[in-house]
Amino acid sequence: MSSRVHSLVPRAKDPPPPGPEHLPLPEASAEAIDFLSSLRQEELQMLFFSETLAMISDTGEPQGELTIEVERGKYKDEFGVMSSCPFVHAFSRGFLDKMLCGNSLLGYLSWNLEAREQHSHEFIKQALGFQTIQVGRQQAEVFIVEQTVHSEEGIPMSCQYYLLPDGHLAKRIQVGSPGCCIITKMPIMREEDEIEPRPVFEKKPLVWEEDMELYSRFLDRKEELRLSHTSYLRQHPEAHALISDFLLFLLLRQPEDVVTFAAEYFGPFAARRPATRALRSSNRPSPFRSLDPEWDAGSGED
Repeated sequence: MSSRVHSLVPRAKDPPPPGPEHLPLPEASAEAIDFLSSLRQEELQMLFFSETLAMISDTGEPQGELTIEVERGKYKDEFGVMSSCPFVHAFSRGFLDKMLCGNSLLGYLSWNLEAREQHSHEFIKQALGFQTIQVGRQQAEVFIVEQTVHSEEGIPMSCQYYLLPDGHLAKRIQVGSPGCCIITKMPIMREEDEIEPRPVFEKKPLVWEEDMELYSRFLDRKEELRLSHTSYLRQHPEAHALISDFLLFLLLRQPEDVVTFAAEYFGPFAARRPATRALRSSNRPSPFRSLDPEWDAGSGED
């Protein structure tokens, strides 16, 4: 369906169309006309872009999409004069009652946003089921889709499309036409790729005692720590008295959490212990040392 429109706002001297079934065109308000007239061509050029919106139902299910494009176009008027103007193309495609439908609108506007010419097109595609046809020397099962285009200027035009399972067009018939279009050779059918599931690798337990390399590293580290502790006790004889006091205090208190008790007991002797706050706080600090030295330094500055 196509039509030519020269103005969005009817003139006062134009008589209303006769007939009770024709309603008068709506008139724009004075505020709307002033706003549209105030727009400059530089501002309208900022609208030259495309946008795609998703169409969803009330329940959130996808129904299709709407695409709107505005770009600079060329328009040839009735006198054959070419001029640049905004060109608008709006196209929607979706499903209505499980039937594919859509519409397309092409419009040429003036820089005053008056419609100079527009063409609209609506379609509904209806599935007609499956059928077996002859393609060369082979039989092929096809899926039939019928498309009917209605126009106010002529009779409706219907076309039937015979599609192979992979989407190839095998046959096209225009209803009322004496001929048809059909492929002469069976195409190579495209098969859908099967996505293989990702392999799942089971986590094997690490028995480091049975691994020669890991067990050797364990023994080396164990000997390194033993020598380091022995050297420290030799250089700091007061450590024996400190440990003896801790064991005695541990027997007297008998705490449930020995690890936390030991951390609180030896915490004041830590070299990188954060400074004690001057004011008491309800947030009790952790007795354990952080593994991040920068955090310890920052805590000491607070």
